Amino acid sequence: MKLVRSDILENLWMALATLRANKLRSFLTVVGVIIGVVTVMVIASAIAGIDVAITREVESLGTRSMYISKFNPGIHVGRLSREERMRKPLTYDDAIALSKLPALDTAVPFIDVGSNFFGQKIQVSSSGKTSASVGLQGTLPDFEKAGTQVVAEGRFFSQFENDTNQNVCVIGAKVADDFFRFGSPVGDTLKIGEQEFRVVGVLQKREQFLFSGGSDDQNNVIYMPYNVARKLKPNSDDIYLLAVAKPGQMQAAMDQVTDTLRIRRQVPFGKPDNFGIETTESLISSFHAITGGIAIGMVVISSVGLMVGGIGVMNIMLVSVTERTREIGVRKAIGARRRDIMWQFLIEAMTLTGFGGLVGLIIGWLGTLLVKLVMPSYVPLWAPAAGFIASVGIGMIFGLWPAWKAARLDPIESLRYE
Repeated sequence: MKLVRSDILENLWMALATLRANKLRSFLTVVGVIIGVVTVMVIASAIAGIDVAITREVESLGTRSMYISKFNPGIHVGRLSREERMRKPLTYDDAIALSKLPALDTAVPFIDVGSNFFGQKIQVSSSGKTSASVGLQGTLPDFEKAGTQVVAEGRFFSQFENDTNQNVCVIGAKVADDFFRFGSPVGDTLKIGEQEFRVVGVLQKREQFLFSGGSDDQNNVIYMPYNVARKLKPNSDDIYLLAVAKPGQMQAAMDQVTDTLRIRRQVPFGKPDNFGIETTESLISSFHAITGGIAIGMVVISSVGLMVGGIGVMNIMLVSVTERTREIGVRKAIGARRRDIMWQFLIEAMTLTGFGGLVGLIIGWLGTLLVKLVMPSYVPLWAPAAGFIASVGIGMIFGLWPAWKAARLDPIESLRYE
């Protein structure tokens, strides 16, 4: 065992000496390996950071929440089918019916009034500032029970204010910062379209990764009574529902919601639902499917760099075998076996690519710090380990042929080589 260990250390020392003797050539040989490892590090950190941020953001919507719309669940790519587009909208009465289900804590409708029927954005203005990017939602006071938004200052609007069509609103933290820089917004007014609204509450600021700053930013939103929103946008069918299950009754709640909506929407037995239900778990699964696809792409891209590096290593090792033919002959003449020669060149190839892997890890780590400046990111433990193991593995695979060729050289012919 000690003899084998000493042989490996000797071969490793020889490999390092060869690298030192040919620094520039060695570095240029493993550029492909470096690129491949850097790609693994940077993309893995970005994917891991996005995945964690998405999971945290979606979970903040409530683990017992269900978002119900007339469209099928999941992330839609491309144009919706005609059947989906022609479905009848959900209604206020649907929300009221769901709120009475035994497995639900509450169910409320939402109506989007961010734009008028001509597609023009409704502007929000106050204190000399105007914006058309604020999300405008009409809902019921029971929305506060869902726990997805918390009032930090003031209060939520009441059922009386909804029933009497009072122009009051609750604003997100970003809206408060943008329009009311000095003093409390509570009790102050802002203009939505052509109407004045009194601010009765300010929502607690939420961490936001997706859609930050736009109308889908949960901090850049204004909630108003449902009946008032109906006045701003009469006959709108852009309605979705939020239902919150009682603790421990998520599956029962989903079954009850599905059965109730199928009956109300007159879906025939055996036919698919003409509505969609999204839960926190299903949303996270959808995003995981996307990040999983990106991860596969990462593997393909990094593999190209590693393959290019591997071919370069094979080429330079074949040149090295030719240049050191006489050295190989001398070693064989003094008793070196074929496997000794093979291990010598194999370890040299693995050391070469392993060095490239280490350089790639250092550059990749610096790259992840740059990524962190613009988006959430962190380096999962498997990324540097996989990058280094892959780089050493490339050296072993692509170094086999040159090592085998060196081991097969005839010692007498090798000693004659000039």
